Amino acid sequence: MIFEAMTPPWEEEHRVLVRLEAETNPDYGENPYERSVEKLLRFGVVNLDKPRGPTSHELSAKIKSLFKAKRAGHGGTLDPAVSGVLPILMDDATKCAGAVMRGGKEYVCVMRLHGDVSDEKLIEAIKLFTGEIYQVPPIRSSVSRTIRTRVIYRTEFIERDGRNILLRISCSGGTYIRKYCHDVGLYLGCGAHMQELRRVRAGPFTEDDSVTILDVYDALKRFKEDEDESLLRSVVKPVEEAVKHLPKIYLLDTAVDAICHGADLAVAGISRVEDSVKKGETVALMTLKGELVALAKARMSVEEILEASHGIAARTERVIMERGTYPPIWKGGKRKVRK
Repeated sequence: MIFEAMTPPWEEEHRVLVRLEAETNPDYGENPYERSVEKLLRFGVVNLDKPRGPTSHELSAKIKSLFKAKRAGHGGTLDPAVSGVLPILMDDATKCAGAVMRGGKEYVCVMRLHGDVSDEKLIEAIKLFTGEIYQVPPIRSSVSRTIRTRVIYRTEFIERDGRNILLRISCSGGTYIRKYCHDVGLYLGCGAHMQELRRVRAGPFTEDDSVTILDVYDALKRFKEDEDESLLRSVVKPVEEAVKHLPKIYLLDTAVDAICHGADLAVAGISRVEDSVKKGETVALMTLKGELVALAKARMSVEEILEASHGIAARTERVIMERGTYPPIWKGGKRKVRK
């Protein structure tokens, strides 16, 4: 039995609209999935299947140590007793950690009722707690305990065994499932708690594509001993995987280096745009080869971008691509002329 308030963001379709037909120069940039191992690790993500026991921080530190990365961050904390999808981003890819954390999440949860409740009343509660809800973070959380709005996109009532209720919950980032179960129990009048929890999705990353820490060890061993990259490339994914859920704007080659230097994106530098781009929301700025250049905040809607002849379409916030990957068109304040 499924109750849905709105379509989860990962199921939304993104249609690419052309503003200006253009081709990309094969001499610059590269297919993200054909990067050297060195670049892959520098802009890489490990979609780890976290076991119960260790903390999210401990596993991030372990991945950082194994790959000798300068830094590592994860896409949303999981309690030690919780298992499931924990994307760990390395080096320059850590700039996308916030985008992953703010992406939608999906959990499979066992909610334990403290008293007997009819199916009808339980279904009524699940319906009520689907859609926009209010939450106060648990006492043990690391954030301020103020009332905040969260969204339960979809709740699937999978099965019931007495007081144990098995649910699949699709929700916005920052939703506390432990608090969800507590609040449902309060509404039912009998009380309830989260008995067991597994995260099966974090933004664009799912448990179907996740790897274990043993897979990571095996991949590194094969690479070091046999110089075999195949397993390593199945364990470490390009940073572009971390922004699959974001609306995208595709740049002309001539605009890429300016963005890499922190410039805002002018309409004149846009070749294509997805119809999901909305004013005020985070977007991914991409090359025509599908490389992630930067994260930005849209200043125009998709309709305005297609109609405008000038103006700033997006404010650059986090630059991912290395400067010089694409040639500059401006040098010393003058336009660089190609011969």
